[in-house]
Amino acid sequence: MSTQKIIYWVATGLFSLWMTFNAYAYLFSAEARRICVHFGFPDYFRIELGIAKILGVIVLLFPIVNSRLKEWAYAGFTITMISGFIAHISSGDSIRSSLPAIVALQILLTSYVIYQRLQAPKN
Repeated sequence: MSTQKIIYWVATGLFSLWMTFNAYAYLFSAEARRICVHFGFPDYFRIELGIAKILGVIVLLFPIVNSRLKEWAYAGFTITMISGFIAHISSGDSIRSSLPAIVALQILLTSYVIYQRLQAPKN
């Protein structure tokens, strides 16, 4: 297996694991519910985010999924990570408590950049 494929699968796997735990928390954790209230999000939005994250992880992890759908998953996760950072900052949280969203975004972007390289036609 090439180095790029290893980097892709490590980044994608790490990000997917992170989002799966995050989705589980959004759906079942009282702490996540409290955080969403702190952000001013309605309760249904917390559930939507949890379900969307699970669906996005499935799209990213399964190689047979159409590349256009993967692009949408990457875009959706990018918007979600940026919005998470903004939600923390706008709610008065410290930069330190907002950093996980940026770290997750960096891992996602690593996955995306390598995904694009692997999809490029070979000359």
